[in-house]
Amino acid sequence: MHGEPGQAEAIHLLSDPATHGGAAVQRIDTHASVVFLAGNRAFKLKRAVKYDYLDFSTLVLRKRFCEAELRINGRIAPAIYRRLIPVVRTSTGALALDGDGTPVEWVVEMVRFDQEALFDRMAAAGRLDVTHMVPLAEEIASFHESCAARPEFGGEAAIARVIDGNAAGLLEFGRDALDTAACDSLTVASRAARRRCGPLLELRRKTGYVRECHGDLHLGNIVLWAGRPTLFDAIEFSEELACIDVMYDLAFLLMDLWHRALPQHANTVLNTYLGVTRDFDGLAALPLFLSCRAAIRAKTTATAAALQVDSGRQREMTIRAREYLALAGHLLQPHSPTLVAIGGLSGSGKSTLARALAPSIGAVPGAVLLRSDEVRKRLWGVTPLTKLGAAAYTPDMSTRVYETLAGDAEAVARTGHSVVVDAVFARAADRLAIERAARAAGVAFAAVWLDAPERILVERITARGPDVSDADAEIVRMQCAQSAGDVRWSSVAADADRDQVLAGARASLRAQTVALDAAA
Repeated sequence: MHGEPGQAEAIHLLSDPATHGGAAVQRIDTHASVVFLAGNRAFKLKRAVKYDYLDFSTLVLRKRFCEAELRINGRIAPAIYRRLIPVVRTSTGALALDGDGTPVEWVVEMVRFDQEALFDRMAAAGRLDVTHMVPLAEEIASFHESCAARPEFGGEAAIARVIDGNAAGLLEFGRDALDTAACDSLTVASRAARRRCGPLLELRRKTGYVRECHGDLHLGNIVLWAGRPTLFDAIEFSEELACIDVMYDLAFLLMDLWHRALPQHANTVLNTYLGVTRDFDGLAALPLFLSCRAAIRAKTTATAAALQVDSGRQREMTIRAREYLALAGHLLQPHSPTLVAIGGLSGSGKSTLARALAPSIGAVPGAVLLRSDEVRKRLWGVTPLTKLGAAAYTPDMSTRVYETLAGDAEAVARTGHSVVVDAVFARAADRLAIERAARAAGVAFAAVWLDAPERILVERITARGPDVSDADAEIVRMQCAQSAGDVRWSSVAADADRDQVLAGARASLRAQTVALDAAA
Protein backbone atom coordinates (compact mmCIF):
# COMPACT_ATOMS: atom_id res chain seq x y z
CA MET A 1 0.00 0.00 0.00
CA HIS A 2 2.80 2.43 0.88
CA GLY A 3 5.99 3.11 -1.04
CA GLU A 4 8.88 5.50 -1.68
CA PRO A 5 9.94 6.14 1.92
CA GLY A 6 12.17 8.97 0.63
CA GLN A 7 9.03 11.09 0.36
CA ALA A 8 9.52 11.84 4.04
CA GLU A 9 12.40 14.14 3.07
CA ALA A 10 10.10 16.24 0.88
CA ILE A 11 7.49 16.40 3.64
CA HIS A 12 10.19 17.62 6.04
CA LEU A 13 11.18 20.34 3.58
CA LEU A 14 7.60 21.54 3.15
CA SER A 15 7.04 21.49 6.92
CA ASP A 16 9.98 23.82 7.51
CA PRO A 17 9.04 27.54 7.87
CA ALA A 18 12.38 28.42 6.21
CA THR A 19 11.02 26.95 2.97
CA HIS A 20 8.24 29.53 3.08
CA GLY A 21 10.25 32.61 3.96
CA GLY A 22 9.83 32.07 7.69
CA ALA A 23 6.02 31.83 7.61
CA ALA A 24 4.46 29.46 10.15
CA VAL A 25 3.35 26.16 8.62
CA GLN A 26 0.09 24.38 9.39
CA ARG A 27 -0.01 20.75 8.25
CA ILE A 28 -3.20 18.88 7.31
CA ASP A 29 -2.94 15.09 6.82
CA THR A 30 -5.41 12.91 4.95
CA HIS A 31 -5.21 9.30 3.80
CA ALA A 32 -4.09 10.41 0.31
CA SER A 33 -2.31 13.74 0.71
CA VAL A 34 -0.53 16.19 2.97
CA VAL A 35 -1.40 19.89 2.73
CA PHE A 36 0.93 22.59 4.02
CA LEU A 37 -0.56 26.02 4.77
CA ALA A 38 1.99 28.83 4.88
CA GLY A 39 1.33 32.53 4.49
CA ASN A 40 -1.21 33.06 1.73
CA ARG A 41 -0.38 29.80 -0.05
CA ALA A 42 -1.22 26.13 0.29
CA PHE A 43 0.88 23.27 -1.08
CA LYS A 44 -0.67 19.85 -1.62
CA LEU A 45 1.54 16.77 -1.84
CA LYS A 46 0.14 13.40 -2.83
CA ARG A 47 1.21 10.56 -0.56
CA ALA A 48 3.09 7.64 -2.12
CA VAL A 49 0.20 5.23 -1.46
CA LYS A 50 -1.86 2.72 -3.38
CA TYR A 51 -5.43 1.69 -2.56
CA ASP A 52 -7.94 -0.33 -4.55
CA TYR A 53 -9.42 2.93 -5.89
CA LEU A 54 -6.31 5.17 -6.00
CA ASP A 55 -2.69 4.76 -7.08
CA PHE A 56 -0.13 7.45 -6.20
CA SER A 57 2.66 4.92 -5.70
CA THR A 58 5.18 6.31 -8.22
CA LEU A 59 6.51 9.77 -8.99
CA VAL A 60 5.24 9.52 -12.56
CA LEU A 61 1.71 8.80 -11.34
CA ARG A 62 1.83 11.56 -8.74
CA LYS A 63 2.86 14.13 -11.35
CA ARG A 64 0.14 12.92 -13.72
CA PHE A 65 -2.55 13.23 -11.05
CA CYS A 66 -1.26 16.63 -9.89
CA GLU A 67 -1.66 17.83 -13.48
CA ALA A 68 -5.13 16.28 -13.58
CA GLU A 69 -6.04 18.00 -10.32
CA LEU A 70 -5.08 21.39 -11.74
CA ARG A 71 -7.03 20.76 -14.94
CA ILE A 72 -10.16 19.40 -13.28
CA ASN A 73 -10.37 21.92 -10.46
CA GLY A 74 -9.46 24.75 -12.79
CA ARG A 75 -12.97 24.35 -14.16
CA ILE A 76 -14.58 25.25 -10.85
CA ALA A 77 -11.99 27.17 -8.79
CA PRO A 78 -9.49 28.82 -11.16
CA ALA A 79 -8.75 31.54 -8.60
CA ILE A 80 -7.69 28.95 -6.00
CA TYR A 81 -5.63 26.46 -8.06
CA ARG A 82 -2.39 28.04 -9.30
CA ARG A 83 0.32 25.75 -10.66
CA LEU A 84 2.38 22.58 -10.43
CA ILE A 85 5.71 22.96 -8.59
CA PRO A 86 8.55 20.41 -8.37
CA VAL A 87 10.48 19.58 -5.26
CA VAL A 88 13.98 19.21 -6.67
CA ARG A 89 17.29 17.81 -5.55
CA THR A 90 19.90 20.46 -6.22
CA SER A 91 23.53 19.97 -7.20
CA THR A 92 24.46 20.11 -3.50
CA GLY A 93 22.20 17.15 -2.73
CA ALA A 94 19.74 19.22 -0.75
CA LEU A 95 16.04 19.53 -1.56
CA ALA A 96 14.44 22.77 -2.67
CA LEU A 97 10.94 23.88 -3.58
CA ASP A 98 11.06 24.80 -7.29
CA GLY A 99 14.26 25.79 -9.08
CA ASP A 100 16.93 23.82 -10.92
CA GLY A 101 17.54 20.21 -10.15
CA THR A 102 16.06 16.77 -10.49
CA PRO A 103 12.37 16.54 -9.48
CA VAL A 104 11.88 14.13 -6.62
CA GLU A 105 8.32 15.16 -5.79
CA TRP A 106 5.51 17.34 -7.15
CA VAL A 107 3.09 19.63 -5.31
CA VAL A 108 0.02 21.59 -6.34
CA GLU A 109 0.22 25.23 -5.30
CA MET A 110 -3.06 26.80 -4.25
CA VAL A 111 -4.24 30.06 -2.76
CA ARG A 112 -4.85 29.63 0.95
CA PHE A 113 -8.35 30.32 2.23
CA ASP A 114 -9.84 30.65 5.68
CA GLN A 115 -10.67 27.16 6.95
CA GLU A 116 -13.64 28.61 8.84
CA ALA A 117 -15.15 29.51 5.45
CA LEU A 118 -15.56 25.83 4.61
CA PHE A 119 -19.23 24.95 4.43
CA ASP A 120 -18.93 21.95 6.75
CA ARG A 121 -17.44 24.15 9.45
CA MET A 122 -20.02 26.85 8.84
CA ALA A 123 -22.76 24.22 9.19
CA ALA A 124 -21.27 22.84 12.40
CA ALA A 125 -21.11 26.36 13.85
CA GLY A 126 -24.67 27.21 12.77
CA ARG A 127 -23.39 29.87 10.35
CA LEU A 128 -24.47 28.23 7.09
CA ASP A 129 -27.46 30.30 6.05
CA VAL A 130 -30.10 28.96 3.69
CA THR A 131 -29.48 31.99 1.47
CA HIS A 132 -26.08 30.48 0.61
CA MET A 133 -27.88 27.56 -1.02
CA VAL A 134 -29.28 29.46 -3.99
CA PRO A 135 -25.93 30.62 -5.43
CA LEU A 136 -24.43 27.24 -4.51
CA ALA A 137 -27.06 25.31 -6.48
CA GLU A 138 -26.74 27.75 -9.38
CA GLU A 139 -22.98 27.20 -9.39
CA ILE A 140 -23.41 23.41 -9.43
CA ALA A 141 -26.00 23.58 -12.20
CA SER A 142 -23.74 25.80 -14.31
CA PHE A 143 -20.81 23.48 -13.67
CA HIS A 144 -22.80 20.39 -14.64
CA GLU A 145 -23.97 22.08 -17.83
CA SER A 146 -20.33 22.65 -18.78
CA CYS A 147 -19.14 19.11 -18.02
CA ALA A 148 -18.27 16.80 -20.90
CA ALA A 149 -20.56 13.81 -21.42
CA ARG A 150 -18.88 10.47 -20.65
CA PRO A 151 -21.32 7.73 -21.74
CA GLU A 152 -18.65 5.04 -21.38
CA PHE A 153 -19.12 5.37 -17.60
CA GLY A 154 -22.16 5.39 -15.32
CA GLY A 155 -25.46 3.65 -15.93
CA GLU A 156 -26.86 0.63 -14.16
CA ALA A 157 -23.56 -1.27 -14.07
CA ALA A 158 -21.79 1.56 -12.25
CA ILE A 159 -24.45 1.80 -9.54
CA ALA A 160 -24.41 -1.98 -9.21
CA ARG A 161 -20.67 -1.77 -8.46
CA VAL A 162 -21.30 0.95 -5.87
CA ILE A 163 -23.94 -1.20 -4.15
CA ASP A 164 -21.71 -4.30 -4.22
CA GLY A 165 -18.77 -2.29 -2.88
CA ASN A 166 -20.89 -0.92 -0.08
CA ALA A 167 -22.16 -4.39 0.80
CA ALA A 168 -18.65 -5.81 0.96
CA GLY A 169 -17.28 -2.85 2.91
CA LEU A 170 -20.11 -2.86 5.43
CA LEU A 171 -19.59 -6.58 5.98
CA GLU A 172 -15.81 -6.33 6.30
CA PHE A 173 -15.38 -3.12 8.30
CA GLY A 174 -18.72 -2.74 10.01
CA ARG A 175 -19.11 -6.13 11.64
CA ASP A 176 -18.14 -4.79 15.06
CA ALA A 177 -19.98 -1.48 14.76
CA LEU A 178 -23.05 -2.04 12.61
CA ASP A 179 -26.06 -4.30 12.79
CA THR A 180 -25.50 -7.11 10.29
CA ALA A 181 -29.21 -7.56 9.61
CA ALA A 182 -29.58 -3.86 8.85
CA CYS A 183 -26.62 -4.03 6.46
CA ASP A 184 -28.11 -7.06 4.68
CA SER A 185 -31.52 -5.42 4.49
CA LEU A 186 -30.00 -2.30 2.96
CA THR A 187 -28.17 -4.33 0.33
CA VAL A 188 -31.35 -6.19 -0.66
CA ALA A 189 -33.34 -2.94 -0.88
CA SER A 190 -30.57 -1.21 -2.83
CA ARG A 191 -30.36 -3.97 -5.41
CA ALA A 192 -34.13 -3.96 -5.83
CA ALA A 193 -34.09 -0.17 -6.35
CA ARG A 194 -31.26 -0.54 -8.84
CA ARG A 195 -33.30 -3.04 -10.87
CA ARG A 196 -36.29 -0.67 -10.87
CA CYS A 197 -34.13 2.28 -11.93
CA GLY A 198 -31.97 0.32 -14.35
CA PRO A 199 -33.70 1.37 -17.59
CA LEU A 200 -33.71 5.02 -16.49
CA LEU A 201 -30.03 4.90 -15.51
CA GLU A 202 -29.14 3.48 -18.91
CA LEU A 203 -31.26 6.02 -20.74
CA ARG A 204 -29.59 8.87 -18.84
CA ARG A 205 -26.15 7.43 -19.58
CA LYS A 206 -26.91 7.29 -23.31
CA THR A 207 -28.48 10.76 -23.45
CA GLY A 208 -25.67 12.75 -21.85
CA TYR A 209 -26.45 12.88 -18.14
CA VAL A 210 -23.32 10.95 -17.17
CA ARG A 211 -20.58 13.59 -17.23
CA GLU A 212 -17.13 14.36 -15.85
CA CYS A 213 -18.50 15.71 -12.57
CA HIS A 214 -17.02 16.68 -9.22
CA GLY A 215 -17.42 13.24 -7.67
CA ASP A 216 -16.94 14.27 -4.03
CA LEU A 217 -19.49 17.04 -3.64
CA HIS A 218 -20.00 17.33 0.10
CA LEU A 219 -19.90 20.40 2.35
CA GLY A 220 -16.21 19.93 3.19
CA ASN A 221 -15.32 20.56 -0.44
CA ILE A 222 -17.18 23.87 -0.72
CA VAL A 223 -15.80 27.18 0.50
CA LEU A 224 -17.18 30.71 0.67
CA TRP A 225 -14.61 32.42 -1.56
CA ALA A 226 -14.88 36.11 -2.49
CA GLY A 227 -18.46 36.03 -1.24
CA ARG A 228 -19.50 33.12 -3.48
CA PRO A 229 -19.85 29.39 -2.77
CA THR A 230 -16.93 27.76 -4.59
CA LEU A 231 -16.45 24.06 -5.28
CA PHE A 232 -12.96 22.58 -5.02
CA ASP A 233 -11.08 19.28 -4.55
CA ALA A 234 -12.95 17.39 -7.28
CA ILE A 235 -11.85 13.79 -7.81
CA GLU A 236 -8.89 13.55 -10.16
CA PHE A 237 -7.61 10.05 -9.41
CA SER A 238 -10.50 7.94 -10.74
CA GLU A 239 -12.59 8.53 -13.82
CA GLU A 240 -15.04 5.90 -12.61
CA LEU A 241 -15.70 7.88 -9.42
CA ALA A 242 -15.85 11.25 -11.18
CA CYS A 243 -17.70 10.37 -14.40
CA ILE A 244 -21.15 9.87 -12.96
CA ASP A 245 -24.78 10.89 -13.35
CA VAL A 246 -25.16 14.58 -12.55
CA MET A 247 -27.97 13.78 -10.13
CA TYR A 248 -25.71 11.29 -8.32
CA ASP A 249 -23.12 14.07 -8.03
CA LEU A 250 -25.71 16.41 -6.51
CA ALA A 251 -27.01 13.65 -4.23
CA PHE A 252 -23.88 13.73 -2.05
CA LEU A 253 -24.53 17.36 -1.11
CA LEU A 254 -28.25 16.77 -0.57
CA MET A 255 -27.55 13.77 1.67
CA ASP A 256 -24.91 15.68 3.62
CA LEU A 257 -27.28 18.56 4.29
CA TRP A 258 -30.13 16.25 5.30
CA HIS A 259 -27.89 14.25 7.64
CA ARG A 260 -26.86 17.50 9.32
CA ALA A 261 -30.55 18.27 10.01
CA LEU A 262 -30.68 21.06 7.42
CA PRO A 263 -33.79 20.05 5.44
CA GLN A 264 -34.63 23.58 4.28
CA HIS A 265 -31.10 23.92 2.92
CA ALA A 266 -31.32 20.62 1.07
CA ASN A 267 -34.74 21.41 -0.37
CA THR A 268 -33.55 24.84 -1.52
CA VAL A 269 -30.55 23.30 -3.29
CA LEU A 270 -32.72 20.76 -5.09
CA ASN A 271 -35.32 23.28 -6.20
CA THR A 272 -32.81 25.89 -7.32
CA TYR A 273 -30.90 23.24 -9.26
CA LEU A 274 -34.07 21.96 -10.94
CA GLY A 275 -35.11 25.51 -11.73
CA VAL A 276 -31.97 25.85 -13.83
CA THR A 277 -31.63 22.35 -15.30
CA ARG A 278 -35.28 21.17 -15.34
CA ASP A 279 -33.89 17.65 -14.89
CA PHE A 280 -37.17 16.25 -13.55
CA ASP A 281 -36.52 12.76 -14.93
CA GLY A 282 -33.55 12.34 -12.60
CA LEU A 283 -35.85 12.56 -9.58
CA ALA A 284 -36.92 8.93 -10.06
CA ALA A 285 -33.36 7.79 -9.31
CA LEU A 286 -32.71 10.29 -6.51
CA PRO A 287 -33.72 8.03 -3.57
CA LEU A 288 -31.29 5.35 -4.75
CA PHE A 289 -28.53 7.90 -5.35
CA LEU A 290 -29.05 9.43 -1.90
CA SER A 291 -29.05 6.01 -0.24
CA CYS A 292 -25.84 4.97 -1.99
CA ARG A 293 -24.14 8.16 -0.79
CA ALA A 294 -25.27 7.55 2.80
CA ALA A 295 -24.15 3.91 2.61
CA ILE A 296 -20.71 4.97 1.41
CA ARG A 297 -20.46 7.28 4.40
CA ALA A 298 -21.58 4.47 6.71
CA LYS A 299 -18.88 2.20 5.28
CA THR A 300 -16.04 4.74 5.39
CA THR A 301 -16.99 6.02 8.85
CA ALA A 302 -17.16 2.49 10.26
CA THR A 303 -13.76 1.79 8.68
CA ALA A 304 -12.27 4.93 10.24
CA ALA A 305 -13.83 4.09 13.62
CA ALA A 306 -12.05 0.75 13.68
CA LEU A 307 -8.70 2.52 13.25
CA GLN A 308 -9.17 4.97 16.13
CA VAL A 309 -6.91 4.63 19.16
CA ASP A 310 -8.92 6.98 21.34
CA SER A 311 -11.98 5.13 22.67
CA GLY A 312 -14.10 8.27 22.85
CA ARG A 313 -13.37 9.16 19.24
CA GLN A 314 -14.06 5.55 18.22
CA ARG A 315 -17.43 5.59 19.97
CA GLU A 316 -18.35 8.91 18.35
CA MET A 317 -17.52 7.65 14.85
CA THR A 318 -19.35 4.38 15.45
CA ILE A 319 -22.50 6.29 16.38
CA ARG A 320 -22.16 8.37 13.22
CA ALA A 321 -21.69 5.26 11.07
CA ARG A 322 -24.91 3.83 12.51
CA GLU A 323 -26.69 7.11 11.74
CA TYR A 324 -25.57 6.93 8.11
CA LEU A 325 -26.66 3.30 7.86
CA ALA A 326 -30.10 4.12 9.26
CA LEU A 327 -30.40 7.08 6.87
CA ALA A 328 -29.41 4.90 3.90
CA GLY A 329 -32.22 2.50 4.74
CA HIS A 330 -34.73 5.28 5.36
CA LEU A 331 -34.00 6.88 2.01
CA LEU A 332 -35.15 3.74 0.18
CA GLN A 333 -38.46 3.45 2.01
CA PRO A 334 -41.39 4.05 -0.36
CA HIS A 335 -43.24 7.36 -0.23
CA SER A 336 -46.63 7.98 -1.77
CA PRO A 337 -46.24 11.16 -3.84
CA THR A 338 -48.67 14.03 -3.41
CA LEU A 339 -49.46 17.06 -5.52
CA VAL A 340 -50.16 19.99 -3.21
CA ALA A 341 -51.61 23.23 -4.60
CA ILE A 342 -51.33 26.49 -2.66
CA GLY A 343 -53.60 29.22 -3.95
CA GLY A 344 -54.61 32.71 -2.90
CA LEU A 345 -54.42 36.28 -4.08
CA SER A 346 -51.11 38.11 -4.45
CA GLY A 347 -49.64 38.99 -1.08
CA SER A 348 -51.34 36.14 0.78
CA GLY A 349 -47.97 34.47 1.51
CA LYS A 350 -48.19 31.51 -0.90
CA SER A 351 -44.48 31.36 -1.73
CA THR A 352 -43.42 31.74 1.90
CA LEU A 353 -45.75 28.92 2.90
CA ALA A 354 -44.70 26.72 -0.03
CA ARG A 355 -41.02 27.03 0.90
CA ALA A 356 -41.77 26.24 4.54
CA LEU A 357 -43.90 23.18 3.72
CA ALA A 358 -41.84 21.62 0.93
CA PRO A 359 -39.10 19.93 3.03
CA SER A 360 -41.73 18.03 5.03
CA ILE A 361 -43.66 16.64 2.06
CA GLY A 362 -42.70 13.42 0.31
CA ALA A 363 -39.32 11.80 -0.18
CA VAL A 364 -36.02 13.39 0.89
CA PRO A 365 -35.24 16.22 0.45
CA GLY A 366 -38.88 17.22 0.18
CA ALA A 367 -41.25 18.35 -2.52
CA VAL A 368 -40.35 20.05 -5.76
CA LEU A 369 -41.60 23.64 -5.82
CA LEU A 370 -43.29 25.03 -8.94
CA ARG A 371 -44.31 28.70 -9.07
CA SER A 372 -46.50 30.27 -11.72
CA ASP A 373 -44.52 33.54 -11.64
CA GLU A 374 -41.31 31.68 -12.51
CA VAL A 375 -43.06 29.75 -15.29
CA ARG A 376 -44.34 33.01 -16.80
CA LYS A 377 -40.86 34.56 -16.81
CA ARG A 378 -39.38 31.42 -18.35
CA LEU A 379 -42.00 31.29 -21.08
CA TRP A 380 -41.42 34.97 -21.80
CA GLY A 381 -37.67 34.33 -22.03
CA VAL A 382 -36.56 36.76 -19.34
CA THR A 383 -34.76 36.52 -16.02
CA PRO A 384 -36.92 35.98 -12.91
CA LEU A 385 -36.62 39.57 -11.64
CA THR A 386 -37.38 41.19 -15.00
CA LYS A 387 -40.63 43.14 -14.86
CA LEU A 388 -43.13 42.18 -17.54
CA GLY A 389 -45.67 44.39 -19.22
CA ALA A 390 -49.39 43.89 -19.80
CA ALA A 391 -48.77 41.71 -22.87
CA ALA A 392 -47.45 38.97 -20.60
CA TYR A 393 -50.65 38.94 -18.56
CA THR A 394 -53.32 38.47 -21.21
CA PRO A 395 -55.91 35.71 -20.61
CA ASP A 396 -54.32 33.61 -23.35
CA MET A 397 -50.85 33.95 -21.82
CA SER A 398 -52.17 33.11 -18.37
CA THR A 399 -53.86 30.00 -19.78
CA ARG A 400 -50.54 28.96 -21.27
CA VAL A 401 -48.78 29.54 -17.94
CA TYR A 402 -51.23 27.37 -16.01
CA GLU A 403 -51.16 24.63 -18.66
CA THR A 404 -47.37 24.55 -18.44
CA LEU A 405 -47.54 24.56 -14.65
CA ALA A 406 -49.94 21.60 -14.68
CA GLY A 407 -47.74 19.75 -17.18
CA ASP A 408 -44.62 20.25 -15.07
CA ALA A 409 -46.46 19.17 -11.92
CA GLU A 410 -47.66 16.01 -13.63
CA ALA A 411 -44.14 15.26 -14.92
CA VAL A 412 -42.65 15.58 -11.43
CA ALA A 413 -45.39 13.51 -9.81
CA ARG A 414 -44.93 10.72 -12.36
CA THR A 415 -41.35 10.29 -11.13
CA GLY A 416 -42.71 9.37 -7.70
CA HIS A 417 -41.66 12.70 -6.19
CA SER A 418 -44.08 15.05 -4.45
CA VAL A 419 -44.68 18.55 -5.78
CA VAL A 420 -45.99 21.81 -4.33
CA VAL A 421 -47.52 24.25 -6.81
CA ASP A 422 -47.66 27.93 -5.88
CA ALA A 423 -50.04 30.11 -7.95
CA VAL A 424 -52.99 32.47 -7.54
CA PHE A 425 -55.47 29.93 -8.96
CA ALA A 426 -58.15 32.61 -9.10
CA ARG A 427 -59.85 31.01 -12.11
CA ALA A 428 -61.87 27.86 -11.66
CA ALA A 429 -60.36 26.44 -14.88
CA ASP A 430 -56.85 26.76 -13.43
CA ARG A 431 -57.86 24.97 -10.25
CA LEU A 432 -59.48 22.22 -12.28
CA ALA A 433 -56.36 21.86 -14.46
CA ILE A 434 -54.05 21.23 -11.49
CA GLU A 435 -56.48 18.71 -9.99
CA ARG A 436 -56.55 16.89 -13.33
CA ALA A 437 -52.75 16.83 -13.38
CA ALA A 438 -52.74 14.91 -10.10
CA ARG A 439 -55.29 12.42 -11.42
CA ALA A 440 -53.34 11.96 -14.65
CA ALA A 441 -50.18 11.21 -12.66
CA GLY A 442 -52.08 8.85 -10.37
CA VAL A 443 -51.13 10.68 -7.18
CA ALA A 444 -53.02 12.15 -4.25
CA PHE A 445 -54.13 15.78 -4.42
CA ALA A 446 -54.44 18.31 -1.61
CA ALA A 447 -54.95 22.06 -1.68
CA VAL A 448 -54.80 25.08 0.59
CA TRP A 449 -56.41 28.44 -0.15
CA LEU A 450 -54.86 31.38 1.71
CA ASP A 451 -57.40 34.06 2.58
CA ALA A 452 -56.62 37.54 3.86
CA PRO A 453 -58.34 40.99 3.80
CA GLU A 454 -57.47 43.35 0.96
CA ARG A 455 -55.81 45.78 3.38
CA ILE A 456 -53.32 43.12 4.53
CA LEU A 457 -52.57 42.00 0.96
CA VAL A 458 -51.87 45.57 -0.17
CA GLU A 459 -49.62 46.22 2.84
CA ARG A 460 -47.58 43.10 2.15
CA ILE A 461 -47.20 43.75 -1.57
CA THR A 462 -46.18 47.36 -0.96
CA ALA A 463 -43.54 46.33 1.58
CA ARG A 464 -42.15 43.49 -0.55
CA GLY A 465 -38.64 43.82 -2.00
CA PRO A 466 -37.42 42.47 -5.37
CA ASP A 467 -39.46 39.40 -6.27
CA VAL A 468 -40.24 37.23 -9.27
CA SER A 469 -43.88 38.29 -8.92
CA ASP A 470 -44.84 41.49 -10.75
CA ALA A 471 -47.92 42.07 -8.59
CA ASP A 472 -48.38 45.55 -7.10
CA ALA A 473 -51.10 47.21 -5.04
CA GLU A 474 -53.21 47.97 -8.13
CA ILE A 475 -53.15 44.32 -9.22
CA VAL A 476 -54.12 43.18 -5.73
CA ARG A 477 -57.12 45.53 -5.72
CA MET A 478 -58.12 44.24 -9.16
CA GLN A 479 -57.88 40.62 -7.95
CA CYS A 480 -60.00 41.44 -4.91
CA ALA A 481 -62.65 43.07 -7.12
CA GLN A 482 -62.92 39.95 -9.25
CA SER A 483 -64.55 36.87 -7.78
CA ALA A 484 -62.57 33.65 -7.63
CA GLY A 485 -65.85 31.80 -7.76
CA ASP A 486 -66.66 28.78 -5.64
CA VAL A 487 -63.28 27.86 -4.16
CA ARG A 488 -63.71 24.45 -2.61
CA TRP A 489 -60.14 24.13 -1.44
CA SER A 490 -59.44 24.13 2.30
CA SER A 491 -59.21 27.74 3.47
CA VAL A 492 -56.54 28.96 5.88
CA ALA A 493 -56.55 32.45 7.37
CA ALA A 494 -53.43 34.19 6.03
CA ASP A 495 -53.62 37.40 8.06
CA ALA A 496 -51.93 35.81 11.10
CA ASP A 497 -48.16 35.58 11.66
CA ARG A 498 -46.14 33.09 9.63
CA ASP A 499 -45.96 30.40 12.32
CA GLN A 500 -49.73 30.42 12.75
CA VAL A 501 -50.33 30.26 8.99
CA LEU A 502 -47.87 27.37 8.70
CA ALA A 503 -49.52 25.52 11.58
CA GLY A 504 -52.95 26.05 10.02
CA ALA A 505 -51.75 24.82 6.62
CA ARG A 506 -50.08 21.75 8.12
CA ALA A 507 -53.28 20.90 10.02
CA SER A 508 -55.29 21.35 6.82
CA LEU A 509 -52.98 19.08 4.83
CA ARG A 510 -53.00 16.41 7.52
CA ALA A 511 -56.80 16.52 7.45
CA GLN A 512 -56.48 15.85 3.72
CA THR A 513 -54.31 12.81 4.63
CA VAL A 514 -51.02 14.36 3.49
CA ALA A 515 -48.15 12.77 5.42
CA LEU A 516 -45.82 15.46 6.76
CA ASP A 517 -42.32 14.69 8.00
CA ALA A 518 -42.14 16.17 11.48
CA ALA A 519 -38.30 16.15 11.35
CA ALA A 520 -38.40 18.74 8.59
